[in-house]
Amino acid sequence: MKILLTGATGYIGKRLLPVLIEQGHHVVCCVRDRSRFNPSKSLLNNISVVEVDLLDPTTLHNIPSDIDVAYYLVHSMSSAKNYKSLEQESAINFRQSLEETRVKQVIYLSGIVNETTLSEHLLSRKNVELELEKGNYHFTCLRAGIIIGSGSASFEIIRDLVEKLPVMITPKWLLTRCQPIGVSGVISFLHKSMLNKQTFDRNFDIGCDDILTYKEMLLEFAQVRKLNRKIWTVPVMTPKLSSYWLYFVTSTSYKLASSLVSSMKVEVVCRNNELNKILNIQPLSYRESLKRAFKKIEANEILSSWKDAHESSGLKINISDFIEVPVYGCFQDQRTKLVSNREVSIDKIWSIGGQNGWYYANWMWVMRGFIDKMVGGVGLRRGRTNQTTISIGDSLDFWRVLYSNKEEGRLLLFAEMKLPGEAWLEFKIDANNIITQTATFRPRGLKGRLYWYSVLPFHGFIFKGMMNKIVTAK
Repeated sequence: MKILLTGATGYIGKRLLPVLIEQGHHVVCCVRDRSRFNPSKSLLNNISVVEVDLLDPTTLHNIPSDIDVAYYLVHSMSSAKNYKSLEQESAINFRQSLEETRVKQVIYLSGIVNETTLSEHLLSRKNVELELEKGNYHFTCLRAGIIIGSGSASFEIIRDLVEKLPVMITPKWLLTRCQPIGVSGVISFLHKSMLNKQTFDRNFDIGCDDILTYKEMLLEFAQVRKLNRKIWTVPVMTPKLSSYWLYFVTSTSYKLASSLVSSMKVEVVCRNNELNKILNIQPLSYRESLKRAFKKIEANEILSSWKDAHESSGLKINISDFIEVPVYGCFQDQRTKLVSNREVSIDKIWSIGGQNGWYYANWMWVMRGFIDKMVGGVGLRRGRTNQTTISIGDSLDFWRVLYSNKEEGRLLLFAEMKLPGEAWLEFKIDANNIITQTATFRPRGLKGRLYWYSVLPFHGFIFKGMMNKIVTAK
């Protein structure tokens, strides 16, 4: 079959894609920016890629007419103030474009929306569902609550809280009940619902058998990690204060923290487990999902991470717009050196950031991340998805990977920190084993120029020290 996959670069889309191909399907991957899409070579023969912006109807003509099933895995947790109207418009455009195809079924992954009072984001997802079900195709909506898996936003936030805070004074919404589900269960429900007539024109809640408060989820996580944690809830923490609490303690952005806080006040409990019986699926328990997530982390097998979505930075950019590093009107710090062992140096470059740090004056990188967090930036806590590989579109601390070619020996990063301008960091090793390390800054007005000159003294030893560590053979 020919399957249309929107959200192919997202957390769920990246995991669903290889499963669909394993089943022998051809997958048409919808992406907004082709430069961000970097599937493994083993998948290339069974996919085609189309650039589609759901808010631009002219690009929707790129969707082929001969698709059989379409997955709608598009939603936002941290976009513009008018995200509700934008998400509704995207759903309408998508529905109308599919009316010109032969599609038989559309499958949408939404949130559990059983309460009479919903947060703005859950209400937006429900509105998208209402729009998509108007199409002249069979519609299936799967509603999930908290998704637990290596790299998922919920898992990483819980992990940050539990592993960093031995004692927590928390807002009262931690007593709200929810019904989590492991990401493996979500993928199973998504692909097994495909062209199953019992799922046509219906919506289902999906979750494991555990119904827990957020406090219980944190404490169970602590048990799995063999950590002793104390949690007290207080009624006086306002939504804004709660959002700041999440923002400063975890790797989430402030906008995402605000969205999560508003949604966490709403119970997300499944109505029934009817779909489990229809599709013969028994989701893993919360504890089992946690254990599986850590096995993937320990084996360095994280297939996707929420941090790799551009929403993790709050910036709306197309990678292709920044691949060509500008020269005119820019400041540069460029250093070259002979590499003693090419393979070792390349491995060091491709292992930079995250747990490995930046090889020299790490405390200053941490300080820079803290300052960025204080002014509303992403900070240094996003880390990296994989400790040994880097793909185009990945987040890497407060950078975004624009270009990554290990054989060529070139890595290009774009800064997503709060800056009065735009910044690039590039590593390149040529055929003569000469490494060139270039920091480029394009200032925005007088403030940008003053910023460059204020940090210039630090570049002298930070970038020099980092270069020396990279070129050594040890």
